[in-house]
Amino acid sequence: MAIKLSRTFILRKLHQITGIVPLGAFFFVHMFTNSAAMSGAESFEKHVADIHDIPYLLFIEIFGIFLPLIFHSVYGIIISTEARPNNFLYGYGRNWFYTFQRATGIFLFFFIFFHILNFRFGLIPGLNEVPIAGNADKAFDIVAAEFSIPIILIVYILGVGATAWHLAYGFWLFAVDWGIVIGEKAQKYALYACLGLAVTLFAVGTNAAVAFVRPCGLLPSAFCHEVKKSGIVAPDAPRKF
Repeated sequence: MAIKLSRTFILRKLHQITGIVPLGAFFFVHMFTNSAAMSGAESFEKHVADIHDIPYLLFIEIFGIFLPLIFHSVYGIIISTEARPNNFLYGYGRNWFYTFQRATGIFLFFFIFFHILNFRFGLIPGLNEVPIAGNADKAFDIVAAEFSIPIILIVYILGVGATAWHLAYGFWLFAVDWGIVIGEKAQKYALYACLGLAVTLFAVGTNAAVAFVRPCGLLPSAFCHEVKKSGIVAPDAPRKF
C-alpha cells in the first residue's frame, strides 16, 4: 500500500532540511571565515580569497545558498503567520522557545536581505558601495569601515545572536521531528546541548565582529600578542577610522 504524503508535510520537511544542511553549513563556514579577522587583515583576506577561488562558486551560491535561503525564508514567514502563540496562557519554556524561533525567523528575513545587499553586492545607499565579492584584497577594510559605525555593529551582533538561536534550536526541532532523539530525558539533554551551541556560536560570532574594529575582538589583547610570539598569527595595530 503506497503512503500518500501531504504537500504541507513535504514542504515542512524541506523547510527543516534547507535550514540545517546548506544554510547551517554556510553559517559555520561564515563564522570560521570571520574569525580569521582576529589574526588581522591579511589572514581574513586570504580566507575570503580562498572562497573566491572555489570552482563553480556562482553555481554553489545560487543552488547551495540563495535558492535554499529564499525557500526557507519565505516558507518560514508563511509558517509564522499561521502561528498561534499561547505563552501567557501556558508559560512553559518550550512555548517561549517556539515564539523565539518564529520571532528570530522574521527578524532574520530582513537582516539577511540587508546583509546580502550590503556586503555581497554593495547596494545599500549611504553605506558601503564596494561589494566584497571580487574585492578580496579590500574585504577587511570594507567590513571594518562598516563596523566602525556603532549602530551597524550592533545590528550585526543582533543578527549573529538571532542566527545562533534559530539554527541551534532548529537542530533540536529537526532531531525531534525526524525521530533522531526519542524520549523525554534524551530530548531534554539534546535541548541543553543545542542551547549551549547557541551561546557558543553567539560568542564566536560576536568576537569575530568586534575583531574588525579591535585586535583580538573581545579577548584580551595579551592573548593575540602571545599567539603572535608563537608565529601563528600577526594581528594588526589598533585600528582607527
